Amino acid sequence: MHMNTPDPKEWFPVEGAAQDELGLFTDLYELTMMQAYLEEDMMADAVFSLFVRRLPSRRNFLLACGLDTVLDYLENLRFTGEAIAYLASLGKFSDRFLTWLRHFRFTGDVYAVPEGTPVFANEPILEVVAPLPEAQLAETFIMNQIHVQTVLASKAQRVVTAAAGRPVVDFGPRRMHGIDAALKAARAFYIGGVAATSNVLAGKRYGVPVAGTMAHSYIQAHDDEMAAFRAFARLYPETVLLVDTYDTLAGVRKVIDLARELGETFRVRAVRLDSGDLLALSRQSRRLLDEAGLDTVEIFASGGLDEDAIAALVSSGAPIDGFGVGTSMGVSEDAPTLDIAYKLCEYAGEGRLKLSTGKPVLPGRKQVFRVAEGSQDVRDVIARAGEDLPGRPLLALMMHKGKRLPSGIVDLETARRYAQEQIARLPAPVKAVAEADPPYPVEVSPVLSDFHAKVTARIGG
Repeated sequence: MHMNTPDPKEWFPVEGAAQDELGLFTDLYELTMMQAYLEEDMMADAVFSLFVRRLPSRRNFLLACGLDTVLDYLENLRFTGEAIAYLASLGKFSDRFLTWLRHFRFTGDVYAVPEGTPVFANEPILEVVAPLPEAQLAETFIMNQIHVQTVLASKAQRVVTAAAGRPVVDFGPRRMHGIDAALKAARAFYIGGVAATSNVLAGKRYGVPVAGTMAHSYIQAHDDEMAAFRAFARLYPETVLLVDTYDTLAGVRKVIDLARELGETFRVRAVRLDSGDLLALSRQSRRLLDEAGLDTVEIFASGGLDEDAIAALVSSGAPIDGFGVGTSMGVSEDAPTLDIAYKLCEYAGEGRLKLSTGKPVLPGRKQVFRVAEGSQDVRDVIARAGEDLPGRPLLALMMHKGKRLPSGIVDLETARRYAQEQIARLPAPVKAVAEADPPYPVEVSPVLSDFHAKVTARIGG
């Protein structure tokens, strides 16, 4: 299955929005700084590093996601005549700067970890190396997309872990924060291990499997529940029937009656429980189905689920074969934001950093080495680019001179498998839903530490 990256003009499905407008998807101060750089002839190469300062509560790691969107954006970034006219109307920009924007192209390099890589605090997820104004402009979009997709891939991975091998389906689009978030979420969820999405447009765009059958309104629209089941199973024989519209166990008994009525032509795959005490109801439903000889009919559960609720059901032995998860996963309810930063760490060959309290920046271009013992990863070392340390390097060159490289073109199934393989290598406490104690160790190499001290002395002195 290929990622099926959409035509750039389709990135934003909102009417009137298109790839041509993405040059304006930036904070105003990025543009005012760019004009100042141009006036001061500050056009040398800069390095900006994107990282998360600290992990959210109960997150043992994050699952990096969103690189594909970022690389597409950088390759296609333009300013149209309409965009230039709007900027001119603001009265802040010179004709020289607007002419420069009219011919703007991103010409830099991007180093990044592959999508699906587990990452930890202060480790670079990506680094942009480009002329200073180009790297500056990209900040808003890069932070926006890596942030939302990493948040959601990480949440999905926790839900999938809690399900312990049972499939999880994304039911979240209706309550998510906008169309773009819901589309990118479905892709991020799939990389995080979710089996399918209810979002049909995401299925078309990214090749994510789609799933869904009926809502309560379908049952309510019929004069009685049995008539609804009969009609739907006639049209979709291998369907999942929603049984909790009125009385859950009475609904299950109607499914059993339908099986007797249809005989050998009965092919309903599962019943869905969407409310109530899911543990008790799943046990009672399983007993009724088994006593009726319907041991192949599965039980699917949904309704306000998150990783904790799913873990509790699984550990209690609930006979549930799959889960639909909506709002909690769709907005990452317990940890909806990351302390993500995109910081200048080198300009014109000189290391740069901030000395602000609580906001450290590691200077220069970097590499992360993941050290293993046997088949298990045991620690990471953040190093200077060019160091040769034990372990496997995580950041790779994904874009060169504004053009995506083969390393930056990965189909969705490959990204999903890679994520599963990398997560499997983590220590058991780190890949668990519960908080790991101690956390996964991340060190800074002596060479990078020494460089940090020298840059600090130069800037602070």
